[in-house]
Parts: sequence; structure tokens; C-alpha cells
Amino acid sequence: MARLRTPGGCPWDRKQSFDTIKSYLLEETYEVMDAIDSRDWRGLAEELGDLLLQPVFFAEMAREEGYFTIADSLDAINQKLVRRHPHVFADASAETAEDVKQRWDEIKEEEKAERGSASAKSILDCVPRSVPALVEAEKISKKAAGAGFEWPDISGVIEKLLEEAAELAAARESGDQEHIQHEIGDMLFTVVNLARFMKVDPEQALRGTNARFRRRFAHVESQIAASGGTLSDMPLERMEEFWQEAKGLED
Repeated sequence: MARLRTPGGCPWDRKQSFDTIKSYLLEETYEVMDAIDSRDWRGLAEELGDLLLQPVFFAEMAREEGYFTIADSLDAINQKLVRRHPHVFADASAETAEDVKQRWDEIKEEEKAERGSASAKSILDCVPRSVPALVEAEKISKKAAGAGFEWPDISGVIEKLLEEAAELAAARESGDQEHIQHEIGDMLFTVVNLARFMKVDPEQALRGTNARFRRRFAHVESQIAASGGTLSDMPLERMEEFWQEAKGLED
């Protein structure tokens, strides 16, 4: 990467900046996730290489500006892993994964206090607004729950979901589009909390559903094509039969 960025290197690589490269970081992250979902291990090896290129690229640009080097980044994560695992590298104890997570968060807050950055207006300020909405919902709900703003048990979450469904129905009757959007947002947020209670990653759950829908709809399309029809003229009842057929093939 250092060679690519030199005057005798690649014009495209030399032209890039932190702002132009950052979009590739997200793109490569999702390609890694897709390879994992597909259990494509050879593809995962390649995608991880693509993902690793991004921090190398960022670090090289930072080195050029005199900010830091890739070694600084690696030293930082090594120190962080040791510091936040005192049950491994020191004499602390942690019997469960939940104990580890709680201690991790405590140490993280101690580090913020030491840096003088503990004066945030809200504990939710540490959750960036730039992440996808589903990820943001999961993170802020976890933060709020960790501070004690939590249902006693899952039945409260289910009751809240039913309550939101009723409010959405009422909003639909009103015809107020802004109100409808508000209530759909509330329902989605509650579903994220339900997933958290059931120890399900909502992002992965939705990605799984998306993948299943793609497979089943592809089967519907292939069956319609085989019958000589088209999507636009095929009765919904017949498409539903093909859909149920696709589901049966997955069982």
C-alpha cells in the first residue's frame, strides 16, 4: 500500500482520502457477513483479505500525515484486550459470558473517565447515529437496559409489542402518514428488544429472512416461467402455492 501511494505507484490509490475510502469499509464488511451466511469458507478467506486492506489503507494515509502507523493500531488493540480481560491476564474472575460483558463495559467506562470523556450528556451518546438503524436500536436498547431501564421479564416486552400493534392499527385508521411511520418505528424498536431478550441478533435474523425470501421467490419465478406464465398475469393464489412448495423443499 505504501508503494501504491507513492508518486510512481497507482493514480487511483494516490487520489484516495479518508472520506473516499470509508464507504468501502462498510461494503467489505457486508461482503464478509454474506460469505459467513453462505458458509462460503473460501470466499470468506478472500473477503477477510479485502476487509483487512481497509485498515491498512487508512493507516497508510495516517502515516503519511504523521498521525499514527498500523503498529500503533495493533498495539492499541493488544493493550485493550489485555486490559479488558483481567480474568485472563490478571487475578479477576468471570464465570459466565455475561460476567465478562459486564466487566468489559465497566472497564470501558473507567477508561473514558481517565481520558476525561465521561461528561457525556447521555449514556447513549457513545452509540453513533451513523450506524444502520437496526444496529443503532440494538445498541441503545442494550445501553438503556444496562442502566436499569429494562422490563422485569420477556412478558413485558410481548405486552409492549401487542400495545404497539394496537397503536399502529389506530394510526392506520386515522390515515395520518406521519403517525403511521412513528408507530411502525415504535414496533420495530420493540421487536429489537424482544430479540435482545431472546438472545437473537436482530440484524442476523433479518438477513436470514431476507435470504429465505430470495430463495423462495426465485422458486416462484422459476415455476411461473416453467408454466409459461409471467409474474404480472399469474394469480396470487397460484403464486402462494409455489411459495408453499418452496417452503416445503426447505424442510
